[in-house]
Amino acid sequence: MALSFPRLLQSSRRILPTARRGLASSTIERLGTDGPLMSKAVIHNDIVYLSGLIDLSGTSDTVTGQTQTVLNEVDDLLAKAGTHKSNVLSASIWLKDIERDFKDMNAVWVDWMDPDNKPVRATVQSPMAFPHLLVEIQVTAAK
Repeated sequence: MALSFPRLLQSSRRILPTARRGLASSTIERLGTDGPLMSKAVIHNDIVYLSGLIDLSGTSDTVTGQTQTVLNEVDDLLAKAGTHKSNVLSASIWLKDIERDFKDMNAVWVDWMDPDNKPVRATVQSPMAFPHLLVEIQVTAAK
């Protein structure tokens, strides 16, 4: 027998009660659910998980510009989730060419990051999903 759960859809927000599925009494909230593949953010037990974010604007062909665009989106999503960059716990960063772009990406990162609340971070080189992409960033933050 398939179970159906009521979904509350509000401006691309979805809240699912986990208690109805036999989990601890808490909720899972999803932001940016318009796309067919994933949510842009998931909030569970006061932890905010962001998807890997990329610059889809096509306005910059530099890692500096793409990193700034992505970090602006991080700020926006964290604000929608009720938190901010000072509460970032961890970050994963993928660069198309780490040897060429690590220094420039780091310059933008350091300007953006709260110096009194540095998260843990990993940065690696990886092929990207689209040829023009140079950076992808994923963060996890506390509320």
